[in-house]
Amino acid sequence: MAYNLLKGKKGIIFGALDANSIAWKTAERVHEEGGTFVLTNAPIAMRMGQIKELAEKTGSEIIPADATNEEDLSNLVTKSMEILGGKLDFVLHSIGMSVNVRKGRAYTDENYDFTAKGWDVSALSFHKVMQSLYKNDAMNEWGSIVALTYMAAQRTFPDYNDMADNKAYLESVARSFGYFFGKEKKVRVNTISQSPTATTAGQGIKGFDGFINYAEKMSPLGNATAQDCADYTLTLFSDLTRKVTMQNLFHDGGFSNTGVSQEVIDKF
Repeated sequence: MAYNLLKGKKGIIFGALDANSIAWKTAERVHEEGGTFVLTNAPIAMRMGQIKELAEKTGSEIIPADATNEEDLSNLVTKSMEILGGKLDFVLHSIGMSVNVRKGRAYTDENYDFTAKGWDVSALSFHKVMQSLYKNDAMNEWGSIVALTYMAAQRTFPDYNDMADNKAYLESVARSFGYFFGKEKKVRVNTISQSPTATTAGQGIKGFDGFINYAEKMSPLGNATAQDCADYTLTLFSDLTRKVTMQNLFHDGGFSNTGVSQEVIDKF
């Protein structure tokens, strides 16, 4: 069911790869709620994914951009405003990648060149995106910027590797930049700490299937799906959450506040 929550609102959605991705689901829901947007991803990710299909479905244009490249981001922001006919109301940062994880390097045996690349893509890119928006005065008042994170930023999940450090940095950037964006431009900045989700990226983590089943048993409401996350993201893009900013918002079925569940006790 659609409520026209985003009628007339314009934005940029980073990171839609395929129909499993949270960014993809969010784009579909934004379209249903009356919002218009530009889709963007790194050129290599665009070759791997099906973003053109999403663009056709939602009547959106695609601007390739490397989120670690300031020139690419500035071009993305200015072109998006030209295409959409004005300043932006929402931005979704749904980007994450660990080269150490991909290459099978343990947290205790990191290749630091891999670490730096993963940090740049997964965390520093959020600062770069917001700095480009800020310097180009690209956001309307009461606009909303959201990034996706995971609670490995607060608790230890051994196989999440250096992505845990990246997410901790990402959340800090949201708070720090959120202060300036709020104070000077009345723009909200928040992160959503999502349940483990069966996205293409998530499934690349060692032991993912076992962990997603564990989280399901630990969460009173069960895991939040990519579709659930898209719905939640819409509320943060809407005018209903105008005074919510600099928050890390847990969207995980209650997992983050559960010490142990009866199902887990019974299993052991």
